[in-house]
Amino acid sequence: ITKMHFQWDWLCLGVLIISSVTAGMENEENVDADVEVEDFDKQSQEADVDRDKSSIEVVYQTPKPTGEVYFAETFDEGLSRWVLSVTLKEDMDDNVAKYDGRWEVEELKENAVPGDKGLVLKSVAKYHAISAMLTKAFVFDDKPLILQYEVNFQKGIDCGGAYIKLLSRSDDLNLEYFFDKTPYTIMFGPDKCGEDYKLHFIFRHKNPKTGEYDEKHAERPDVDLKKFYLDKKTHLYTLVLRPDDTFEILIDQTVVSKGSLLENMIPPVNPSKEIEDPTDKKPDDWDERPKIPDPNAVKPDDWDEDEPAKIEDPDAVKPEGWLDDEPQYIPDPNAKKPKDWDEEMDGEWEAPQIPNPKCETAPGCGEWVRPMKNNPKYKGKWRAPMIDNPNYQGIWSPRKIPNPDYFEDLHPFKMTTVSAIGLELWSMTSDIYFDNFIICSEKEVADRWAADSWGLKKLVASANEPGMFSQLVTAAEDHPWLWVLYILTLALPVGLTVLFCWPAKKSDEYIDFKRTDVSKQITKGKLKEEREEFEDDELEEEKENEDTGEDERREMEETKRELIKDTKKMGREAPVSEDEGEGGEDIYDDDEENEVPDEEENEVADGSQEEGDRSNKSDSEDEKKEADEGMGDHPLKSVRKRRERKD
Repeated sequence: ITKMHFQWDWLCLGVLIISSVTAGMENEENVDADVEVEDFDKQSQEADVDRDKSSIEVVYQTPKPTGEVYFAETFDEGLSRWVLSVTLKEDMDDNVAKYDGRWEVEELKENAVPGDKGLVLKSVAKYHAISAMLTKAFVFDDKPLILQYEVNFQKGIDCGGAYIKLLSRSDDLNLEYFFDKTPYTIMFGPDKCGEDYKLHFIFRHKNPKTGEYDEKHAERPDVDLKKFYLDKKTHLYTLVLRPDDTFEILIDQTVVSKGSLLENMIPPVNPSKEIEDPTDKKPDDWDERPKIPDPNAVKPDDWDEDEPAKIEDPDAVKPEGWLDDEPQYIPDPNAKKPKDWDEEMDGEWEAPQIPNPKCETAPGCGEWVRPMKNNPKYKGKWRAPMIDNPNYQGIWSPRKIPNPDYFEDLHPFKMTTVSAIGLELWSMTSDIYFDNFIICSEKEVADRWAADSWGLKKLVASANEPGMFSQLVTAAEDHPWLWVLYILTLALPVGLTVLFCWPAKKSDEYIDFKRTDVSKQITKGKLKEEREEFEDDELEEEKENEDTGEDERREMEETKRELIKDTKKMGREAPVSEDEGEGGEDIYDDDEENEVPDEEENEVADGSQEEGDRSNKSDSEDEKKEADEGMGDHPLKSVRKRRERKD
């Protein structure tokens, strides 16, 4: 037990040391990784005083692209290059089909970087359309296409989109008439309505046989997109298209979806080589039933289909005290007819019914009816057992024929050239923020652009975030059940610490057990007294065991010699007790008086050897263990135990 407690103490100490070292390492890593975090924490305390001001001072400079770009827009200089649409949507009333939604250029409402402005959708339940020409057209040839921009749903989003379109190049492209039917090559970005959270990547593929365009939708990402729509933070959306016909979609520079234009689009770019024959029909005698009723089965003679499923319990007895003459409900004696009750119009007035108070103390009221029980004879309607259908032909399907519209486009990356970018949106939520559009071919250029723009927004937002404790309290206010989780989370480690690290109170059994392991100090007089008592007991036992064989007598002699040797040994080890201080005697006097001649010791050794050879092989391990434990108490007591066990 002592060893177990010792191990638990070391275990707890080790856990505490490891936790301290780990915490220290994490603190050092955090400091080394970003020294400015301390400034963020200090300044975040001032956010409660003035929410409109950033908690840290950020010097903003309009980002400049570091490489070749096809389009870059920060909106810091307004909408000089953008064109508002003045057309109408088709197939709608004129007063509804107008693209009269309002756009503004302004800073973020929260976590704003001073001087950094963006394009904001301001109207609710209106159509918005705005577009701009690219610096130079992008041709899908041997360079990747990277499209990147920022979105912030400042009020969340109920139903609406924040996607952008790359408009196809054409001679008749007029941005003033940009609307939902304007041909585009790629549509990319977030969209949400109800609980359907989408991240679109759609491209229009030209059928090489017919020349018609079909929309190809990327498979849905496997990640949960909900937080990006509701956390009111600025998120970075990136689309990467490569000449090897692969694509990647990233949010905040983390890949959320990737795949191949040939394999991960719906519907597939290339149609099937074979299709089902539309003229093929299933034969009338085609049997698709895998199982059929056994035609040879016969209903047993004792099968009674008329037996009910439930019958009255004949063994039921009406409970004593059942009130047969009392109804379960009675008119309310305290009810009164309303003064405005008109019997001609409302009919005869009746008091409302209330439970009969006499039935509350009785087993029941009204006519007693025997309860129902399951009918042991009930079998239900007989049906023939099912067997395998010998005529089963499987599920019928039309035969396959070559697809007359089949084609194979091995490089769908080679899409229609794009020359403009546009936003054509409808939303039930206002203040959707767009910023820092860029179209390029080098990932390093897009990453640098993001670091100079979105990176600052992320920095300010992180600095203004409340502490972890404030976030937990806020979450618990919205979801009160979290308080239970918090309490359990705190109580569990405290309880385990107390259970394993707090010193437990030693039980009486533990104390008694420990006492037997410690050699007791015995005085010279007590040793003599016990030895004399043992010798008297031995003489009595010898008289009672005169008929004992030679082996018994030798064992007695051996026991006596062991006693003498143990007495000598204990005499040398036992300290002098305080009671014998005056006499100055010690245990060694007794040893001198009881010296055993060498011949006798030799006889003891010979007797022990002879006795060991003749020892009873049937002695159990439990007896040996008990004898060993007895030595911890006292040599004389151990001898008595062996004698009693032998008897």
